[in-house]
Amino acid sequence: MAPSKGEKKKETFTISELAKEFEISTRTIRYYEEFGLLSPKRTSGNQRIFTRKDRARLKLILRGKRLGFSLKEIKEMIEMYDVSEPEQIKLTLNYGEKKLQEIDEKIEELKSLREDLLAIKKMLLKRLKELESGKKS
Repeated sequence: MAPSKGEKKKETFTISELAKEFEISTRTIRYYEEFGLLSPKRTSGNQRIFTRKDRARLKLILRGKRLGFSLKEIKEMIEMYDVSEPEQIKLTLNYGEKKLQEIDEKIEELKSLREDLLAIKKMLLKRLKELESGKKS
C-alpha cells in the first residue's frame, strides 16, 4: 500500500510484518537469514529489524524461488550485484538461459506424455466400445 500524502514511507520492518506481507512463515525468513541471503540488524533486545533494502532482497529471493532458482543461485546473483552490475547481469542471464532450457525440456516431456496418454485413451475407448457392443476380442 502506498503511503498517503504527508505520510512517511516505512523504513524498518519486523519479521512478522514481512512474513504477513509476503505470505510466508517467519521460519522461512529466518532460514534465508541463516543461509546468508538476509542480514537484518538487531535491537538491544535481539529482535530482528529489517530495512527497506532487506525487504527488497526478500522480494527478489521469493521471485527467484517462484522462477525455480535454487537458493544458492539466488545468493550468487544477489551477491554479484554488490560486486559488479554487468557481471551480475551476465550471471543472471546465464542462470536464466539454463532455466529456460530446463523449461523447454519439461515442455517436450509433457508433450510426449500427453501423446502417450491420448494414445492409451483412444485404445481404451475402442476396447470399451467393443465390450459394450458385445464383441469379445
